[in-house]
Amino acid sequence: MSIYINSFEFASEFDEINFISYQRRTCYSGYYPFKIFPEKGLERIDFSPVTIFYGGNGSGKSTVLNLIAESAGITRHSPFSSGAFFEKYLEYCRMWSLSEIPQNSQILTSDDVFDYLLNVRCLNNGIDKRRLELFDEFTDKRCTPYRFGGMEDYEKMKEVVDAKRKRNNASNFVNKRLVKNIDMFSNGESALKFFTDRIISDAVYLLDEPENSLSLPLQKELMEYVSDSARFFGCQFIIASHSPIFLSIPEAKIYDLDSKPVRTKKWTDLPNVRMYYDFFMEHKAEFEE
Repeated sequence: MSIYINSFEFASEFDEINFISYQRRTCYSGYYPFKIFPEKGLERIDFSPVTIFYGGNGSGKSTVLNLIAESAGITRHSPFSSGAFFEKYLEYCRMWSLSEIPQNSQILTSDDVFDYLLNVRCLNNGIDKRRLELFDEFTDKRCTPYRFGGMEDYEKMKEVVDAKRKRNNASNFVNKRLVKNIDMFSNGESALKFFTDRIISDAVYLLDEPENSLSLPLQKELMEYVSDSARFFGCQFIIASHSPIFLSIPEAKIYDLDSKPVRTKKWTDLPNVRMYYDFFMEHKAEFEE
């Protein structure tokens, strides 16, 4: 199993105090991402082949991923809200790598998935619109008399003759001139395809809440794909998630960003997972009816 990024150190509390104390009054309401991690006691992260950041909304999961991605120069596809002090904060951070980070490493976020879904829809809508235009063109050329005026009309005449052939029909006419629609799946199936198409061998992948849009069976399928990619195909994963399915990845190192100080935990000890467990235990008799 591969580890490319070995550890990451955040700005120290001294660095933060020193920076903020020298700031003149600004029009900004805060100093994001300063003043987030000292109160959590989070100074350093040591990575495994699969490392997961657990926590509720606002716990800093995405911020940690973005700091790591920018420090490592990892490819991103969608912009993120960095704030005015993000780059300055990065100057106080330190990252250690055991080897060169592969160029095909990526950070994949919910925004990337949604953009992918919208792009597929837009492309297919454009194809559908062009299909209607071609059907109208076929009808016009098949039913309208055409007089050949000279060689400059040759290409147009070929189109008319093609449309008028008995063996030709509207479908044949249109299909020869139109690219095919991209296969359409449900949002969840498309989201799964998005990840599996992009996660290949020997790279670092930062995944920001990959469970979004996925049903439980699809979460399990992607979880197994991620686990196998780490075990057999030289991938390192750094994931932000509160999904019990992803938190159960075997041998994953899990940081609980809701705890103060932040510390690693077993997935079965995480509050979110315990809530699921307690809920189903309350209804155990109903399952056994």
